[in-house]
Amino acid sequence: MKAYATTGKRFLKNDIWHDANGPIPDDGWPWVPPMTEAERYEAALSDPDCPPMTAEQLARPAHRVAKAKFIRQRLGMSQEEFSQRFHIPIGTLRDWEQHRAEPDQAAKAYLVVIERDHQAVERALAHAAA
Repeated sequence: MKAYATTGKRFLKNDIWHDANGPIPDDGWPWVPPMTEAERYEAALSDPDCPPMTAEQLARPAHRVAKAKFIRQRLGMSQEEFSQRFHIPIGTLRDWEQHRAEPDQAAKAYLVVIERDHQAVERALAHAAA
């Protein structure tokens, strides 16, 4: 066996840990091995602030995807394209998608109509502009 073993920037030499500056002083704390998987699970179960997630919780998405973003992505449009095509201010669309604001009832109804028949909405808006 070699006189020292390297692990990153620290190495063990003659049973004393060293780094680039020399021996690392013993801090007096005993070394505690890492917890096993079972110990980690038991510790998580005993934590009242953050218990482990159930299988049902793990099956759900971690965060909600905004309805506007879901519709826009299904249509394969960028925020700018969606904003221009359906006459929604881009700042408003971004706020909806980033959950900084919620669409009001009229905007929610408009998003449902876009989702169900976006071509009809486009025709109606083109007709209104002409």
